[in-house]
Amino acid sequence: MALIEKSGGIGGFVSFMQHKAGIIKSERSALMLTFIIGIVIFVESSITSLIAGAVGRPFCKEYNISNAKLAFVCDSTSAPVSSILVFNGWGALLLGLISTQISLGIIDGDGVGILIDAIFYNFYALVALLVTFVTIWFKVEIGSMKNAKYKNSLEDTDTYIKSKSMYYMLFPIFLMVLLVFVFLYITGNGDILKGSGSSSIFYTMLSVIGFTFFYYILTNNMSLKTWSSTSVKGAVKLIPIAFILLFAFGIGQVTTELKTGQYLASLASQNIHVYFLASIIFLLASAMAFATGTSWGTFSIMIPIAIPMAVSMDANISLVIGAVISGGIFGDHCSPISDTTIISSMASDCEVIEHVKTQLPYAIISGVIAFILFMIFSFFN
Repeated sequence: MALIEKSGGIGGFVSFMQHKAGIIKSERSALMLTFIIGIVIFVESSITSLIAGAVGRPFCKEYNISNAKLAFVCDSTSAPVSSILVFNGWGALLLGLISTQISLGIIDGDGVGILIDAIFYNFYALVALLVTFVTIWFKVEIGSMKNAKYKNSLEDTDTYIKSKSMYYMLFPIFLMVLLVFVFLYITGNGDILKGSGSSSIFYTMLSVIGFTFFYYILTNNMSLKTWSSTSVKGAVKLIPIAFILLFAFGIGQVTTELKTGQYLASLASQNIHVYFLASIIFLLASAMAFATGTSWGTFSIMIPIAIPMAVSMDANISLVIGAVISGGIFGDHCSPISDTTIISSMASDCEVIEHVKTQLPYAIISGVIAFILFMIFSFFN
């Protein structure tokens, strides 16, 4: 992203959208573009946040939009969209967890079919996207978001003064999206849904960085020295983020080793009525994801617990899986140690704590609505 910004491609894209296409004319249209980018680029939540943040930042400067609001839009589209459009690493993980339960004989059926059914019950993700859309369209500002301001940085000023062809941005991003699917196919031995999400992202990043080397230097966009120094500066910016994530994952591993999830589930399984199962699973997954900062870790712990509970109580399997997914995203969305929270903050040039404080009221609203929906659908199912 540092290379794309330095190339002037983002400046060219901003100029095209504002002046030639005439699409971006206000705060609403600027944030709506960021929202759409967050939906279209669903291959991986971190990539979604990085691209949406990089594209949205110059518009925020133009229309005096707070960095916190941009971070909210980036974060509210990354994980929710990735968990709904599951042709990515998220889908591979969830399908693997469900298929394991099938192979153990705990449930019957087709793993893909069960996963697709569960997506329709991913209420938090669906509601969060709707709440984000309403917030943008009607300029809804509640809680700390009312006092959030745009903070200009010298780096933004230096980056966006230069404006060149927007294709310096579009080609690398298009290649990035395309190669994720290619490497998912390769690492999955011909099956995208069985590919390694982390390995695919790693190989994709290396390939795109290599592409920018030849593309930018051969078109005289930047010199070898500029390309090298920009790459190093971009990597150095990630060092504090890497340490935060390292410690966050450490905390998550400790709670996993302590079997916190199993303990909470054992408490919840005592004297619980089937009508309340999905709602309680949602709350448990939310608490676990908030404490550990990882939705994927929450899925890995809770799905093997929730499915047997649903089977023993003759509950709707897909509804319970949807509750686990929703809870994992909700808790992750609120957690200050979540990787998506931290990366969305970084991409929007917003302090992590400010992002958490300003986003929390919107996340809680979505969480309450999701909780009520799980209660309602439990009665019908």
